[in-house]
Amino acid sequence: MSRADLDKKPYDVAGMFDSIAGRYDVMNNVAALGQVRGWRAAMVESLSLRPGDTVLDLAAGTGTSTAAIEKAGARAVAADFSLGMMTEGRRRQPHLPFVGADAQRLTFADASFDAAVISFGLRNVQDPRRGLAEMARVVRPGGAVVVCEFSTPTNGAFRGVYQRYLLRALPAVASRFATQPDAYDYLAESILDWPAQEELRRWFAETGLVGCQYRNLSGGIVALHRGYVPAEDAATPAQTGAPAPGDAA
Repeated sequence: MSRADLDKKPYDVAGMFDSIAGRYDVMNNVAALGQVRGWRAAMVESLSLRPGDTVLDLAAGTGTSTAAIEKAGARAVAADFSLGMMTEGRRRQPHLPFVGADAQRLTFADASFDAAVISFGLRNVQDPRRGLAEMARVVRPGGAVVVCEFSTPTNGAFRGVYQRYLLRALPAVASRFATQPDAYDYLAESILDWPAQEELRRWFAETGLVGCQYRNLSGGIVALHRGYVPAEDAATPAQTGAPAPGDAA
């Protein structure tokens, strides 16, 4: 199974995630060398949550990110298009609401949420720009749209090492831990094909979001992007001097 085989067709990608749902979180943490918890904490912080805020957690998988959002005091909906991932999530997190959702055609009404986030899932959407636009559509004016995604390391020498790791070491590690190691060939290729930080920031701006910024995590292995749905009669948090996700360096 490779990126070319899947071509990001929704049902094929969903089927791939169905096949690895049971070991996905463990394998993800192994492949990320134990850094997932720190990345998730930074994602939750970037949402600048207030008690009672409602958050759409898109491509939520088994709900680990959704649980972290709820722990911070918000009400979160876990949305995913993989039945296998949601089934596993409901088993592990029975208190969370799981909803089947296609990121390109969300069934939620306009301005339904105070914020929307997608962690390590936008690159798996067939048309990621459309997915980003859908996230913006369902967030109220002034609300945040956040994307936490693998990105491009900022150090050139390290970038080469990282790319070799993705293409060689990640599938090798997966073959020892995962029941469907071929799926990680696709995941490695999808990371390498993903646009760098500045290009994704431009996608945010072209979607119509304002105050678009990003923060590099772990030297750019992951980038945390945030933008705001324009407010008609009030300044966004970015315009009032609220903390940004971090420097864009």
